[in-house]
Amino acid sequence: METRILTISLALAFLTPAARGETTLEYTNPLWDGYLADPFAFKVGDTWYAVGTGEAPDGRRMPILKSENFTDWEFVAGALEPMEDIDEYWAPEIAEKDGKFYLYWAGNRKMRVAVADKPAGPYKDTGKLMFPDLEFSIDGHAFHDPKSKDRWFFFAKDFFDQRPGTALAAVKLKDDMMTPDGEPVTVLRAFADWQIYERDRDLYDRKWPAWHTVEGPAVIFRDGSYQLFYSGGNWQTPGYGVGRAVSETITGPYVDKQSKERAAVIHSIEGKLIGPGHNSVILGPDGETWFNIYHSWNADRTKRQMCMDPLVWTADGPVTHDPSRGKKKVALPLK
Repeated sequence: METRILTISLALAFLTPAARGETTLEYTNPLWDGYLADPFAFKVGDTWYAVGTGEAPDGRRMPILKSENFTDWEFVAGALEPMEDIDEYWAPEIAEKDGKFYLYWAGNRKMRVAVADKPAGPYKDTGKLMFPDLEFSIDGHAFHDPKSKDRWFFFAKDFFDQRPGTALAAVKLKDDMMTPDGEPVTVLRAFADWQIYERDRDLYDRKWPAWHTVEGPAVIFRDGSYQLFYSGGNWQTPGYGVGRAVSETITGPYVDKQSKERAAVIHSIEGKLIGPGHNSVILGPDGETWFNIYHSWNADRTKRQMCMDPLVWTADGPVTHDPSRGKKKVALPLK
């Protein structure tokens, strides 16, 4: 692993380079040496936190990291004590409301909610299934809509028509932050072959010629539109990657014009990056530069680990700037 140097300009464009204030971020990908997949990064006060899939060093599930400078990350604790009736602990995300922190996670492939008084926990599961009538619901993402001020919940569920497989839906949340307010609305379905998880897959008591996967939603509001980042394909393979779809309304339809042939935001690069995906998107310390927080496999394919790189907003859409685990020096903002 090698250290990267990232220089972020904090001044207005009309200032000369000498007059610009600059801050330099030095960081190493992966950001933490442990297993942490599906990373979700968020900020509380002056501290950044991240949570993801994996067994924590303290024996709990879903490691929580923190950073005071956005670059140096340390383990804090596992989010949740193991539960007797749960074998799978997947893709956690955390949202805050009125001083309470809500941990959304998939236990045995069903969305659940745990609550804590502090961002690093400890979290206590409520025992509540968010979608008790669904056999499969994972990858929850709570989004506070800046236009309506409502709280929305994006997640992945299974579909059996068109391109069958896992895809994305959204539903408004009630004030308790855990109860759906109405019926989920489909926001993005699989639309390309790179999103095939497996051909001839045995599932739901039948064989599917091609089972697709679109998962891992992450939403931001930028330039008057809703930007839905998502992962597609099989997380175990180099074909996994991240695309981005856009809508003028929060319920869609969301359209991704970039990712017809492969994931456009980030994808595998031979010799540099394996299976990057299930990302979150967050502003860096300058308050202007968006960063893609994602996982990728180590060289031995034994660990998915948390990495980050800045996003470049091109005319066609966002792409991750030079994603890799190698050394780099980048001056931002990138054009």
